[in-house]
Amino acid sequence: MTRHKRRRRFWQEWADAKHSFDGSEGGTDFEHRHAWMQHFEAFMGVDPEKHWLFRGRRFKPWFSRRWRSPGLFNPFVAVIMSRGGGLLSLYVLHLLSQKPRYGNDIMREIETRTRKRWGSNPGAIYPLLTELEKSGMVKGTWEDPDKRTRRIYNITPDGKDELVRIKEVMRPKLEEAISVLRELSDDLQFDEE
Repeated sequence: MTRHKRRRRFWQEWADAKHSFDGSEGGTDFEHRHAWMQHFEAFMGVDPEKHWLFRGRRFKPWFSRRWRSPGLFNPFVAVIMSRGGGLLSLYVLHLLSQKPRYGNDIMREIETRTRKRWGSNPGAIYPLLTELEKSGMVKGTWEDPDKRTRRIYNITPDGKDELVRIKEVMRPKLEEAISVLRELSDDLQFDEE
C-alpha cells in the first residue's frame, strides 16, 4: 500500500461510512454525530471524547453538530489562526483592506476561504475588532445609528500601513513554519509501515 493510500484510509473510510449510514450526505445531526463517533471509535479503539489526544475543545468540531463534515474542519489550522497564533489579526486586517465588513461577514468569509477547514467564532472576532478599533487600525460605524443593528468595520490608513508592515514581518516566518510542518509531516510518514 502506498503512503498516500495509508494516509487517506481513515478519512476515506469515513466518507464511505457516511454514505452508507443514510445513503446520502444528509441525515440528522444526531445520526451524523453518532456515525462519526462510531467510526472514530472503531478506528482508534476509544470514544473521541475519551481519547488522550483528540478529546477537548480543539478537536471537538470534528464530531460536533455544527460541523456537518468532520473531515473538513482542521484543528491545526485553528491553532495557527487563533488570536494567540497571530494570523487571525493579520487575516482580519487583510479582509478589511478588501472591503468594509461586519463581524458575521468576516467569520463567514474566513470559513468560505478556508473551504470550511476553519471557522472563527464571535468570541474571537468581536473582541479582536474592538481591540483593532481601540488601536486605530479599523473604524466601526453602525449600519443604522438609531437601531444599532450591525457594526460595519473599515480599515483606516494606519491599519493599511500596519498591514503592510505585519505582512513584511510575518511572510518569511510563515513560509518557514510551512516548511517546518512539511518536513515534520514527511518525517512522520517516513516511518510508516
